Amino acid sequence: MQMRTEGPIRTRREGAVLEVTLDRPKANAIDLATSRIMGLTFRDFRDDDSLRVAILRAEGEKFFCPGWDLKAAAAGDAVDGDYGVGGFGGLQELPNLNKPVIAAVNGICCGGGLELALSCDLILASANATFALPEIRSGTVADAASIKLPKRIPYHVAMDLLLTGRWFDAEEALRWGILKEITTSEDLLPKAWELARLLESGPPLVYAAIKEVVREAEALRFQDALNRITKRQFATVDRLYSSEDQLEGARAFAEKRDPVWKGK
Repeated sequence: MQMRTEGPIRTRREGAVLEVTLDRPKANAIDLATSRIMGLTFRDFRDDDSLRVAILRAEGEKFFCPGWDLKAAAAGDAVDGDYGVGGFGGLQELPNLNKPVIAAVNGICCGGGLELALSCDLILASANATFALPEIRSGTVADAASIKLPKRIPYHVAMDLLLTGRWFDAEEALRWGILKEITTSEDLLPKAWELARLLESGPPLVYAAIKEVVREAEALRFQDALNRITKRQFATVDRLYSSEDQLEGARAFAEKRDPVWKGK
């Protein structure tokens, strides 16, 4: 196990799984400096071929993250300042992040904190988690959520959450498909690690292709996206179909055994 602390961000590594912990008392709000550290952390995760899965969590049971640090903003952090290589929270705008990221949400998750969770691929939450997009009440726009939510949940539900800024609980988040699972606070991190271990054992080149295709297809017509896959015009798809892993998958299926993925 490898552990590292850089300011408000702690990391713990076991095997090919990286656990990233946001620990910035009292509420885990994100200022510019924290966002830049998070961006570098997830950039390093992206670029390290020995890492396959990340877990994003926050310290404490009361707050996952309320988003932008308004106290830091009042002290001079510009809302249009330098958030770092990955944009706000290190994930929203990080290019070519083709590895699974799991969010483990405990407590209050609102504003930019909810947008940060939505930047992950899978979200687990404890039963005490609560969510909101309250930007409307401060005269601002939940920018990333306004782009993402109407594509992921029913339009009228997304507009309700965006236009009212109301709070909703984990059960409602699960009902709309935002969450994968609800756990107790005690089981949240073990469940996240259980899921991470499952993904760690899977085919990394396939995961990379899935993430690139899903991301790029948002801006494409169905047939155009499908053509790009079949013609191997996505870099990750081309790499997958020229890989040892692709052959290993076929052999393992034919031999009725579990495949051994090498990521190459």
